[in-house]
Amino acid sequence: MLKHWSRTGVIVMALLILATTLCMAQVQLTGAGATFPYPIYSKWFDSYGKATGARINYQSIGSGAGIQQLKVKTVDFGASDAPLSNEEMASMPGQVIHIPTVAGAVVLTYDVKGVGEGLKLTPELISGIFLGKITQWNDPAIKKVNPKVNLAGIPIFVVHRSDGSGTSFIFTNYLADVSGEWKSKVGAGKSVKWPVGLGGKGNEGVAGTIKQTPGSIGYVELAYAVQNHLTYAQVRNKAGQFITPSVESTTIAASGGAPALKKDIRSLIVNSPAKGAYPISGFTYILLYKNQSDAAKGRELVKFLRWAIHDGQKMTKALLYAPLPANAVALNEAALKGVR
Repeated sequence: MLKHWSRTGVIVMALLILATTLCMAQVQLTGAGATFPYPIYSKWFDSYGKATGARINYQSIGSGAGIQQLKVKTVDFGASDAPLSNEEMASMPGQVIHIPTVAGAVVLTYDVKGVGEGLKLTPELISGIFLGKITQWNDPAIKKVNPKVNLAGIPIFVVHRSDGSGTSFIFTNYLADVSGEWKSKVGAGKSVKWPVGLGGKGNEGVAGTIKQTPGSIGYVELAYAVQNHLTYAQVRNKAGQFITPSVESTTIAASGGAPALKKDIRSLIVNSPAKGAYPISGFTYILLYKNQSDAAKGRELVKFLRWAIHDGQKMTKALLYAPLPANAVALNEAALKGVR
């Protein structure tokens, strides 16, 4: 009899262990926000899920919407290319931690007949175009910087984001840094009152509009430009160099801005003075509450983020993102230790 119950006990115990394992494997996390890092996040969520059994559902709806969903606690984490301002931090129902995950480049993409890759643009040209002051592709100011390019006399059609966007945050902060007129008339933020142009929803919407509209120019994350076979410009940086957006030039910008992260993890890296740096670069963040209401989900989210800032970084370059500098990884580790 004892032998029989011992076997039964072993079976019961095995079933309990199996059930516990299955429950752990079925932990599902939900997140929403930035479209900027969507290509790398999709890869991460798939790879992490296959390795651990965890399920992560992410809605690529824009940084502004992601922050709002985190605020009302309909998601376990938010994602934004725009760090929360002090005012936004104070309005959240709990203390929010910023975890920078990768750095990326915001590129100027265009569709101009006969003009291939590498059109050169200066800060003055970019701000002039988006202010609506430069309206034709054969404008003398554009031709002066691109003397060997056959620029047609067609109107410039500006495309920008229509939703609250971290990509817009990076781009408009760049414009505010290089143009006093832009700073005073338009400013910087996830949403601004654009002087000219047509809005598209998400990086996907902007990329799609540019691809279908002759004479257009807009801004998207580098991976979207490459994936959609869009041409993109070289941009003159603070050191006076015309820089092609790439993993390497974004890495230089990220590394140059890394020391400032120690003072404030929300520090921007636009218009870096470093030689070789692509000037329209930025970190993107996952946002989570320091005090988690669901212990199981909180533990899984921290486990995933530790994986992302270590193993996940090996996947960044293939998808045209810059990996985190070492000191950013260390700051992230310290922040994750504080999650309760």
